Amino acid sequence: MRIIHGTGYTDDDKRSFIKIIYQNIYMAMHAMTRAIETLRIPFEDSSTPKVLRDIDYETRDNAGARPPRIPANRFGLSTTWIAWTASADYLPTLQDILRTRVPTTGIVEYPFDLDSSSFAWWMSERSERRKWIHCFENVTSIMFLVALSEYDQVLVESDNENRMEESKALFSAPSSLILDYFPEFDGPQRDAQAGQRVHTQMFVDLNPDPDKIIYSHFTCAT
Repeated sequence: MRIIHGTGYTDDDKRSFIKIIYQNIYMAMHAMTRAIETLRIPFEDSSTPKVLRDIDYETRDNAGARPPRIPANRFGLSTTWIAWTASADYLPTLQDILRTRVPTTGIVEYPFDLDSSSFAWWMSERSERRKWIHCFENVTSIMFLVALSEYDQVLVESDNENRMEESKALFSAPSSLILDYFPEFDGPQRDAQAGQRVHTQMFVDLNPDPDKIIYSHFTCAT
């Protein structure tokens, strides 16, 4: 959206992605190493394990090597690859930036000159979702984005949960902040006393010691 409808990325913006790109490459190498060990793929060169342990953002000329096929969906490998260079004047391309995985934390709002509309990017990491409630004031539309390539991939946070199933669960999560919060209450509507009794009983039922008595009292805190 920023590239198509916004001002894109300046050279300084692109340079800010260099460290992230190197981190992505390093993480991919680490994931492949873990996959090789898990799948017990034999090394053609007996010194390779030591090289993998000692490697530090170093590239080697292995153009003639045929790497083993590693199931990316099982080991958190990115399904996109970045054509990169370690030269001092390396400047990421737009494709490099699009294929970069950045941990999604915080809320980023970027104004687009598109019918005077403003778009906010709300991050999908589990730790960030509780912050969404603060972003729905004056919201008229929501775009829910799902990566189709994640149908057989697992979560970064949990390697035994499917990403597509996680997206489905998030999409079907209750979106109303008030309605049907406690659907077990079937009492009369707009009856404050009935609501008080139900909510009081909810907390009384949580009492782990029946010998201890809970006394309830209603008041106004203002």
